[in-house]
Amino acid sequence: PGWHSPPFPHPPLTTLPAASAVGPSLLLLRSHHRQHSPAPAAFILNQFCGGFFLNQHYNPAFISLQMMKHAWDNYKRYAWGLNELKPISKQGHSSNLFGNIQGATIVDALDTLYIMEMKDEFKEAKEWVERNLDFNVNAEISVFEVNIRFVGGLLSAYYLSGEEIFRKKAVELGEKLLPAFNTPTGIPWALLNIKSGIGRNWPWASGGSSILAEFGTLHLEFIHLSHLSENPIFAEKVMNIRKVLNRLDKPEGLYPNYLNPSSGQWGQHHVSIGGLGDSFYEYLLKAWLMSDKTDEEGKKMYYDAVQAIETHLIRKSSGGLTYIAEWKGGLLEHKMGHLTCFAGGMFALGADGAPADKTGHHIELGAEIARTCHESYDRTSMKLGPEAFRFDGGVEAIATRQNEKYYILRPEVIETYMYMWRFTHDPKYRQWGWEAVEALEQYCRVDGGYSGIRDVYSNHQSHDDVQQSFFLSETLKYLYLLFSEDDLLPFEHWVFNTEAHPLPVLRGDDEKKEEEEK
Repeated sequence: PGWHSPPFPHPPLTTLPAASAVGPSLLLLRSHHRQHSPAPAAFILNQFCGGFFLNQHYNPAFISLQMMKHAWDNYKRYAWGLNELKPISKQGHSSNLFGNIQGATIVDALDTLYIMEMKDEFKEAKEWVERNLDFNVNAEISVFEVNIRFVGGLLSAYYLSGEEIFRKKAVELGEKLLPAFNTPTGIPWALLNIKSGIGRNWPWASGGSSILAEFGTLHLEFIHLSHLSENPIFAEKVMNIRKVLNRLDKPEGLYPNYLNPSSGQWGQHHVSIGGLGDSFYEYLLKAWLMSDKTDEEGKKMYYDAVQAIETHLIRKSSGGLTYIAEWKGGLLEHKMGHLTCFAGGMFALGADGAPADKTGHHIELGAEIARTCHESYDRTSMKLGPEAFRFDGGVEAIATRQNEKYYILRPEVIETYMYMWRFTHDPKYRQWGWEAVEALEQYCRVDGGYSGIRDVYSNHQSHDDVQQSFFLSETLKYLYLLFSEDDLLPFEHWVFNTEAHPLPVLRGDDEKKEEEEK
């Protein structure tokens, strides 16, 4: 079937933006510190007939040539220009998260196509963006989702390819999002009509509150928008969010998930490192890393938060599994969401900067969360993890409620495997990742793409008929990186936004000159 052998050679320097515009992008896709020759093809095909059986020689080519191509080609065939694909119905799917903005899968997949060297597909995606990506629509959108998928996707595509259209579109969209911050505190609304500039919050959110994970997951992209536009307004908006948070008392050092943008006070005291809270903590750490470790405020906020999480939320089950519970007004709910599984990778990524020689402890914490999340996969019939799993009533790492048994192609467990592999090179992480590949191929792959599953404990597949844009942006990218060499998007030069869009570390002027000279 035409396998080839990554790692791929460097892209030519001429494809990159001018150094004066972006600086860190001279670091390219791969680290320039050592020479590379393509690895021999270690991928041995034992059988391929719809499903497949493979030996333990992993190769990223399968992810790009088979999985990404199948997902992309079917999106192109049945849903081109629409937001997402319904792979069973073989038609487009549109979520209300994006309003009337179209093309979520195209923008979300741009950097994955580039990294996997799917050059023809990247070219057609770029042409669609040039001709059809339109933000002048009367649409109410999720500020958070549009930021991480569209702004993040466009920024990353620009830094990787140097194509000016992506920078221009990212800044244009960023400007459209600015009215969301027009609140008494500057804490942005969750929802914004990008034509009228009128914002509001989700009607179900506690007391009209904004959500921690949503307003706390703008920082990386907005710092880069200021960097590329030379307009400080974007950075000012996200730095003000920190000022508001730092003025508030934190119960037990924890950050509740709800904050009222008018009063500047917390809503109900519900704390989660999964949904509603997750990427706020991720962005504190990554803001420090992306600043070339100069953002001391972000660093302090992150490590203080981790200390509180360890004290109040992290528990060990009777069977020896470490998990992160949720906190509701002082009471623990012994439940962990699939989304929370990103935290294993976060702890590992932050280990090197941990205080008082706690590096080894943070790596171990990451490894324990990875093991727990692997167990949540391994204890299902399909070897794919449920949306949430519990540690109570004699149950460990198993979903007990029907509405928590689904899997929607989420990436968080594989994300943690990728980080743990990079930091430890323990082969079990690649083995666990390959188990996920096999399960995805067996249960989620259909003729028209990849679909989520309604019940991962059932012996019979029941598909939800949605190929999420984040499957192409995150799940397949993290799998690809897990099986690639470490110098593909090295962590010392790149930070991933919460949608897996790589953004370069922003160096100081002296270091920028040094990188340019190299």
